Amino acid sequence: MEFAIERRADPEQVDSMTEFPVSKWKRVALAAGVLAVMGVQAADWPSYRGPLGNGHSPEKISRAWPEGGPKVLWRVPSRGGFSSFAVAGGRAVCLELREFNGVEQEAVVARAADTGKEQWVQPLGTLKINDGGQDGAAGNKGGDGPRSTPAVDGGRVYTLSAKLVLQGWDAATGKEVWKHDLVKEFAGRNISWQNAQSPVVEGDLVIVAGGGAGQSLLAFDKKTGEVKWKGFDETMTHSTPVVGEILGQRQAVFFLKSGLLAVDLKTGAELWRYTFPFAVSTAISPVIAGDVVYCSAGYGVGAGAARITREGNVWKATEIYRKPGNKPLANHWSTPVLFDGHLFGMFQFKEYGSGPVKCVDVKTGDVKWEKAGFGPGHVIGIDRHVLALSDSGELVLIEAVTGEYKEVARADVLPGKCWTTPVVAGGHVFARSAEEAVCLDVAPRGASR
Repeated sequence: MEFAIERRADPEQVDSMTEFPVSKWKRVALAAGVLAVMGVQAADWPSYRGPLGNGHSPEKISRAWPEGGPKVLWRVPSRGGFSSFAVAGGRAVCLELREFNGVEQEAVVARAADTGKEQWVQPLGTLKINDGGQDGAAGNKGGDGPRSTPAVDGGRVYTLSAKLVLQGWDAATGKEVWKHDLVKEFAGRNISWQNAQSPVVEGDLVIVAGGGAGQSLLAFDKKTGEVKWKGFDETMTHSTPVVGEILGQRQAVFFLKSGLLAVDLKTGAELWRYTFPFAVSTAISPVIAGDVVYCSAGYGVGAGAARITREGNVWKATEIYRKPGNKPLANHWSTPVLFDGHLFGMFQFKEYGSGPVKCVDVKTGDVKWEKAGFGPGHVIGIDRHVLALSDSGELVLIEAVTGEYKEVARADVLPGKCWTTPVVAGGHVFARSAEEAVCLDVAPRGASR
């Protein structure tokens, strides 16, 4: 069954809020098999950047939260790292730290989405923990657990471990279906702090970076694990690639040490490049805004954007601005979301507990407004609003307007460090810190699910 979606004369007309084709929203609705009731669009959040890969949810959300915050449906321990939830098929899946035979490992954990009850867990191997890397020296212990988010699709769960082991699991039983060790099989080159990239499912493909020379970017058949294409001699970063449509063609855009690289989804062939500097760590996903693609990093790199043009089969990326430095536009690992040609997100570098949320014109890089007090958490877009999870565990609903900061609701929902993305599925927020996971009821009053 399908969402209640506004019909338009042109099925590929771009939605002004997200700048993604409306027909793609329809395909997501059909794939999810969900029903709109009383105007509420219930949807899965099957991967790191949501059902469209752009950080947006098609659902509605309550804007009047009770005193003390939204109702807590369940709360469970969820130890270690910054993996976010993927929610699909009645399951909420993330990576956590678990002990197996006396050895601390990262693990994929599947829970019942409605109760939080653990359904199955599988070890993924050891990883660096509290190694002093990536902000560890500053007392933030940046390596304290897994940072990749699983993807759930077609009855399978896909994980990419800290050591670049890509696996497909049966979503119902947790049984391994296929496995590839990118380091051993594809001469993979990991990051010193180890992988934080999440696998991306697009059509029949699972797409990742991390291989060696001639096979740095890889696409696998999601059912069998067969290699469908591979290529390039690139060095991966912590960034998760994004899939989107630019000038009529869907493509995968990788954020690598060399900058942005877009490839054809069918063949893996190069479409265009945008050279961008690298220093220490690159972690956000690129943001596609029509024919403009935005990227940013910390450690003094700053932000930039390129306009993509096409003449026949010849593609070109032309830089339209570059703003170096940690201000005004550095994104450490928080990917902003797009509304009406503007980016909303946490633009800061190592401003723990104090870094601001900002509204930025994506085509000029101009800051429209900013509000301090969030730190390097994460945001998503929902119902013409921004849903932010601060690094201290405050969930904040912000109106997505360009004139000024307009806060709608706020609640303290989690203890511990929150460098994770809050997600919305079926009228519920699923969020976690390095200590706990929580599920909250944010459906509009009177809505049925």
